[in-house]
Amino acid sequence: MSDKAAKYLDDIKKYDSSPNVAAVETIVKYLGIALQSRDASLVSCTDDSELARVREGFCVKKLGLGADAASSAVSKVCEQMKADRSKHRVTFYYLVAQASGTMGKLA
Repeated sequence: MSDKAAKYLDDIKKYDSSPNVAAVETIVKYLGIALQSRDASLVSCTDDSELARVREGFCVKKLGLGADAASSAVSKVCEQMKADRSKHRVTFYYLVAQASGTMGKLA
């Protein structure tokens, strides 16, 4: 496992006791340079344009979800992570894939 992926595993374990390491690696690779900036490495559930980027860029393009399924998964994860002030993008994307039943497209 890469050091970058390992960095996010503890955060993901707050929501999934036995995370899919291959999926985490895929998400880290997919996000690439976005993880370099603290601001870009986080997701804000109160920013509609941010959530639209997640739906269009990750949910639709990477996971192949339709608009309704993408919106539903993103809403579910925002609710699931509402206690976290800093929502790490890797964790958020992992949980979206889990919530939408598309984890197989990452692993």
